[in-house]
Amino acid sequence: MQATDQSNRVVYWGTGRRKSAVARVRLVPGNGAITINGKPGIEYLQFNPGYLASAKAPLETLGLENEYDILVNAHGGGLTGQADSIRLGVARALCELDPENRKPLKIEGYLTRDPRAKERKKYGLHKARKAPQYSKR
Repeated sequence: MQATDQSNRVVYWGTGRRKSAVARVRLVPGNGAITINGKPGIEYLQFNPGYLASAKAPLETLGLENEYDILVNAHGGGLTGQADSIRLGVARALCELDPENRKPLKIEGYLTRDPRAKERKKYGLHKARKAPQYSKR
């Protein structure tokens, strides 16, 4: 969704989900900074360059890493799930920016929502699939 903020900058929105993590992403014209829940991205993602690279990957694919700032509101899940949900949100926001961006992002797999999630525990079992030890007698 496209909107404008207080200083009349164009803002592009995208929502990403992964496992139980949800990230609401805003792309605003800027210099490539990433802010997650009010903290710098590298600090929020606990100085893990892999998570930060994953979150910025769609921008790097299109060569826009220094054109837009990423503002994120993330909750739920862990850091891996949040980083991947940010990646999906950024990719969706880039599709709002220009429909021509869809094809390269789709080829890289950034627009595919990862369907894997924790399986529920079943009654009679210890975990989702772990059964009690079998004893014949």
